[in-house]
Amino acid sequence: MNTDYSQYNFDDIRPYNNDEVHDAVEKLISSDGLKNALRYITPELDWEQFVEKMRMCKTTKMFKETLAYQAVMDIAKGTTFSLTISGRSRIPENTPCTFISNHRDIVLDAAFLNALLLDIGHGMTQIAIGDNLLIHPWIDMIVRLNNCFIVKRDISVRQLLKSSLQLSAYIHHTIKNSKESLWIAQREGRAKDSNDHTQSSVLKMLNMAGDKGHILENLMSLNIVPIAISYEYDPCDYLKAQEFQQKRDNPDFVKSKRDDLLSMETGMLNSKGRVHFTIGSPINDKLALLKDKNLDKNALIAAIAEIIDKEIYKHYRFYPCNYAAYDLLNNSVYFRTNYDLRDKMQFETYLQKQIEKINIPDKDEAFIRTKMLEMYSNPLKNHINTKE
Repeated sequence: MNTDYSQYNFDDIRPYNNDEVHDAVEKLISSDGLKNALRYITPELDWEQFVEKMRMCKTTKMFKETLAYQAVMDIAKGTTFSLTISGRSRIPENTPCTFISNHRDIVLDAAFLNALLLDIGHGMTQIAIGDNLLIHPWIDMIVRLNNCFIVKRDISVRQLLKSSLQLSAYIHHTIKNSKESLWIAQREGRAKDSNDHTQSSVLKMLNMAGDKGHILENLMSLNIVPIAISYEYDPCDYLKAQEFQQKRDNPDFVKSKRDDLLSMETGMLNSKGRVHFTIGSPINDKLALLKDKNLDKNALIAAIAEIIDKEIYKHYRFYPCNYAAYDLLNNSVYFRTNYDLRDKMQFETYLQKQIEKINIPDKDEAFIRTKMLEMYSNPLKNHINTKE
């Protein structure tokens, strides 16, 4: 198995090296962008004290495990009822893993996961983040200090091939040579309707830098471990529903950078209720069973995606709102024993308040409500289908 990736230059996508931390911190300190953003998020912040703490960070590890960890836990304390993780025993010991999960929140999925992994003694992972979110230079510096690596978006087909090969090589290098775990979402962007499916393009990218013609061996060498992320409430649900109508009414609709910023802000600062991460089982044993199937490339990729999906589906955690949403959407009482009348009324009141936040021309409340019910019921629907 190829482990020599010296032919690749990762400088434009990798996190900062430790000898770059000092200069990056000094640039951040002089950035009004970071200062203004932090004061908006945490008005009580003592900027001078924060600057002193930043300057004490000499490595990316120190930055992540002190400043970043505390910031994430402060957000969790202010916006979640609980933040929990299970399945710790499923993580292979002393083995770097590629964690692949469903994707709910632009920023917090990976941030919460890293904080929880640190709490259970695994240590933080490197994180994949799309360059569409690096709207300001100070955001680019922050994510690289937090051990994030960059996924390039909105590039030409020719550039995409080269960029995907570079990204694949970086991931293989990180697992095999740096011996660090990493996280990547199962798809580009969030599943707006929470109907989570692993994109074949993600798996094809992961395979690219491996040995030609050995898809299973290449992916098995990355030690893939699926993770199921379950939010009781998604603060961005109304923004996602709004986007569904905008795309329905105008197929050429494209979100702006301002829209991305609003989603990042809304997801971070608003209530999420209970949030749970479930670590699934490593999939190498299941991948090994595919070796004798004689599947062509596309069928093999589809089979691998299905293995990841099922591992995520079976490990979702559900809340009364998920069960109520399923019954409301399907005009059923199938899950009536999983919630009471108060739960249902609270959820319907919540939905209406979220719908009222939407202000677009020709607002279609019935369509929007249906889309929001789908968001909360699709994980349950997929879970049921997996059990069947």
